[in-house]
Amino acid sequence: MPTLDQFIVWIVVGLIGGALAGSLSTWSKEGFGRAKNLRLGLAGALVGGFLFRLFGLFPDLDKYAISLRDIIAAVIGSLIVLAAIWYYQRSAVR
Repeated sequence: MPTLDQFIVWIVVGLIGGALAGSLSTWSKEGFGRAKNLRLGLAGALVGGFLFRLFGLFPDLDKYAISLRDIIAAVIGSLIVLAAIWYYQRSAVR
């Protein structure tokens, strides 16, 4: 089970990850806008952090307070959240 410190790191890194994921998916510097990027990053950090710990991905990068592993997990988690939203919206239309 992650500690409170790890959740705080996920939140901080999630803010960065959401901005990166928003920029990557829209190919725009602004992404989806500040508020949506922040929400996306927080969700992505939680999803990515959980999945990376569950599957033991990049365990050696976990030695730092804010590690490269956390940033990568936040960006990948944000992209997973975006894919889930896209899939839900696409299936709800039909």
